[in-house]
Amino acid sequence: MDVSLKNSDAVSSIIKVKIEKDDYAALVDKNLHKLRQKVNMPGFRKGMVPLNIVKKLYGKYALAEEVNKLVSENLLSYIREQGLGILGEPIPNETEQKTIDFDTDENFEFYFDVAVSSDIDIQLTKKDKLNYYQIKVDDELIEKQVDSYRKHYGSYDSVEQVEADDLVKGIAVELEDGAPKPGGLIVEDASLMPSYIKSKMEQEKFVGAQPGSIIVFNPYEANNGAEAEIAAFLRIDKAQATEMKNDFTFEIKEITRYKPAELNQEFYDRVFGPDVVMDEATFRNEIKDYLAEQLAPESEYKFMEDVRTLLLKKAGNVVFAEDILKRWLLLSNEKTTKEQVDDEYPKVVEDMTYYLVKEKIVKNNIIMEWEDLEAMAKRITQAQFAQYGILSVPDDVLEKYAKDMLNKQETAKKLVNRVIEEKLSAWIKSNITVTVKEVTVEEFGKVLEEDSKAKV
Repeated sequence: MDVSLKNSDAVSSIIKVKIEKDDYAALVDKNLHKLRQKVNMPGFRKGMVPLNIVKKLYGKYALAEEVNKLVSENLLSYIREQGLGILGEPIPNETEQKTIDFDTDENFEFYFDVAVSSDIDIQLTKKDKLNYYQIKVDDELIEKQVDSYRKHYGSYDSVEQVEADDLVKGIAVELEDGAPKPGGLIVEDASLMPSYIKSKMEQEKFVGAQPGSIIVFNPYEANNGAEAEIAAFLRIDKAQATEMKNDFTFEIKEITRYKPAELNQEFYDRVFGPDVVMDEATFRNEIKDYLAEQLAPESEYKFMEDVRTLLLKKAGNVVFAEDILKRWLLLSNEKTTKEQVDDEYPKVVEDMTYYLVKEKIVKNNIIMEWEDLEAMAKRITQAQFAQYGILSVPDDVLEKYAKDMLNKQETAKKLVNRVIEEKLSAWIKSNITVTVKEVTVEEFGKVLEEDSKAKV
């Protein structure tokens, strides 16, 4: 068996894999013996068909299978051992490859085209400048978050008079000519919120009412004929809702009002854990730090997009093996047409250029430790809990979740990419001039919008 490389040019090569009879003979024989155990043929017990008959029936199949395995394994091993930086995957050569005949050939030669990655050398200096848009956590953002937590940890209290945002529960009875309709609809556990009633006149019937009050109203008019809302209130099908235009009485049984949590020690402890925050000023400062941490990824994303633009500009026009890459793109997705490949190719080249530049920077400058992965797993876990309003997570819980994440191969791979991206960002910042610009959420949105327009 022999594997060799011939350079076609600076960005493409041909790999030749030569397979001789001695390389596959024993493997094919073993394959045929396995097949023999499975063959069912009239006149023979299962597994007892003569080997020469099995060979006659399945010899070509077994030969092709073993030869193709050897080619695949040795091709990949050669690429790995030689440290070849190839783009995409090896694809069958169209000029040197001869027709393979498994009926008559004993020795085989396979030729593969490979696109070779270019060595892109760029230098970053302090003359290279980028902005870093740091989103400002202002009082308005803090207040919104405080209100969110107060609502999350609030409670429902019974009250004696209806306000627009109260939840009103009672019994709804269908009327006909001002009296309960015989066989009419009765909803024993009806509920509504006046503020959701679309008709101002129908809404005002409820505001100020008390438990025991009986209100005559029209669900159809209250919801402006919206069948989904009518059906949900009366517990009927949407088809029935379009015809349900009668008045109803609503006897109020209970009025509950949602009360946001008070800013007190019990509330602070529920949000951040026991005795972490002792007063409102500290509570708001903790909220500010939390929001800054939540917004930081947005700033980082924008910064790394600008880094990408900078690195691509410095890389210039990189030469790639266009013919090989386009054939690979066409072969890798049977639904893709040549026209689609031609249209998408410039973007593919841009992505590959950035990948090569980034890979070289990472290889020469970034070191990742196991502790980095553990720390990232804990941070992601903490952020996930925070989405549900849980800001205080015990260390042992973080440890368990982080360990579970790292034990999952696909998740661990994503964590590695996250760590590398963070370290790359830090390295870039230390090697160029970065100007920090503090912006509001709205201003940051406009920056992203302008970028989006520029790319169109």
